[in-house]
Amino acid sequence: MLDQTQDHPIAHIDRLRVEFETKDGTVVGVEDVSFDVHPGETVCIVGESGSGKSVSSLSLMRLVEFGGGKIAGGRLIFDRRDGDELDIASAEQDLMRHIRGNEIGMIFQEPMTALNPVFTVGRQLTEGLRLHMGASKSDAEASALELLRQVRIPEPERRLKQYPHELSGGMRQRVVIAMALACEPRLLIADEPTTALDVTIQAEILALMDRLKRETGTAVMFITHDMAVVAQMADRVVVMYRGNKVEEGPVQAIFENPQHDYTKALLAAVPKLGEMRGKAYPEPMKLLGAEDQTIAPITGTDEKLLEVKGLTTRFPVKGGFFRRTVANVHAVEDVSFTLNRGRTLSLVGESGCGKSSAGRSILRLVEPMSGSVIMGSKDILSLDPEALRKARQDMQMIFQDPFASLNPQMQLSDQVAEPMRNYDGVATSEIMDRVATLFDRVHLPHSFMRRFPHELSGGQRQRIAIARALALNPKLIIADEAVSALDVSVQAQVLNLMMELQADLGLSYLFISHDMAVVERVSHDVGVMYLGRIVEMGPRARVFENPQHPYTQALMKAVPIADPRSRKSEKDLNFKPIPSPIHPLGYEPARSQYNEVEPGHYVLTTDSGY
Repeated sequence: MLDQTQDHPIAHIDRLRVEFETKDGTVVGVEDVSFDVHPGETVCIVGESGSGKSVSSLSLMRLVEFGGGKIAGGRLIFDRRDGDELDIASAEQDLMRHIRGNEIGMIFQEPMTALNPVFTVGRQLTEGLRLHMGASKSDAEASALELLRQVRIPEPERRLKQYPHELSGGMRQRVVIAMALACEPRLLIADEPTTALDVTIQAEILALMDRLKRETGTAVMFITHDMAVVAQMADRVVVMYRGNKVEEGPVQAIFENPQHDYTKALLAAVPKLGEMRGKAYPEPMKLLGAEDQTIAPITGTDEKLLEVKGLTTRFPVKGGFFRRTVANVHAVEDVSFTLNRGRTLSLVGESGCGKSSAGRSILRLVEPMSGSVIMGSKDILSLDPEALRKARQDMQMIFQDPFASLNPQMQLSDQVAEPMRNYDGVATSEIMDRVATLFDRVHLPHSFMRRFPHELSGGQRQRIAIARALALNPKLIIADEAVSALDVSVQAQVLNLMMELQADLGLSYLFISHDMAVVERVSHDVGVMYLGRIVEMGPRARVFENPQHPYTQALMKAVPIADPRSRKSEKDLNFKPIPSPIHPLGYEPARSQYNEVEPGHYVLTTDSGY
């Protein structure tokens, strides 16, 4: 790192204040925030939703005005390439148009909205080079190809001709990074650039950004709520809370000796891979101020609740003039497992591995092609619609996005009561008492019963989704990425609530997630999925402490650890690209064969393609 007594900061943010006008009056988004970013340095700005971290970055780009905000005070001094200092807060928008992309690059959180769907990747990459650098068409195309190579996109010549929707999430994010780096900006702002990505792709992109920063000397302002990512990337850390900076310091000092209570709470709530070594049963997350929280050990039982055998789900791919089925997506391929009462089985894997399709197939929200799902004494897959409706009382699902699964026009009390009204047997006079009890169960005040979904935070909405899932006293809850969209402290609260309910009510969970550290915390048993198959299955301790399948080992290696002393470099990460799950009609893959490596711990011996 450079000696910061001699170098001049590239960006000097001085007492920034940003206000938003709402129908309820003026809301302060950021208040009196100051920090510097030096050449060749990564400054991570951390905090949870609403802390003002993104508002700070949008102010530096002068994009905050387009979102209804205005810079009400302070200075944003930017050290330009020609040596001039510019106060961005008072610069003309015409000058800002030149600076954006050319001298300050930005990587946005959601690559699909940052890319234009109607232009090819090549056209979008060359546009900035021709506009800012005055490059000829052929020079711009050669540079675009070189940029795609730099961000390690396979077959870059072919990618230039493709459109954004033809690329995976990880590849789209690489294109966005290539666009941000195209004009070699002095400052790169990355706003949650890996939040929506799988753990292996996230690890690659973090290592890639770190390498590019070292090679080009660009300063990086990295915005995130993930403390493990901070440990991996930061030189210095700025902690934001409710629009204010509450702490700033070198990354090791922040992690090893945090001073502010909020920083301590953020670090305490982060689940760390390896914390559960030597522990037999799931344990609640550590929450600041709730150290005395103990849950009776969730031992579960030996009684079988759900038995899945040979579950196979395929989706047709239509093509040609008559829209005939020309191929199949093999989403779930010959999946078998058993879940006992009162226990949690987690399915982990990356996007597209088939874990959500498996969960939906069990409930018949998508129709499987073959296999059996035995719940109690019934085979769910052979039930007629009326019998299936009855069986669903015992099986409920919590979805990833609680806002999408709630009705925006219904009061929350009615949404929680709806399952009881749909299934006879609950007297109308009892329903509201039951709803009030459910609100108590998920730790929400009764005053929320008259509210609507938009009046709640993400974590509160997820609690409503849990209350609704509990309304019919189910035996099984399938939680599909139920906490992945939540801030770290809210995630910890929701997970603790789910464990508390499991201990009290004897619930069984099928927990679907890509977050290995969370899975280690909540599971009794773990199944690792890859390309529609379970490649490794067994008790949580065995799978995590003695991973046997190469894909499980790669997943474990990719998990960022919230410790700045154990950073990963690109050479540590050796991932193979995931092959396509689409196969022609008539293709029949081999059956899944397993080898029992230790009692209850199975590893796939059939070729899984990894």
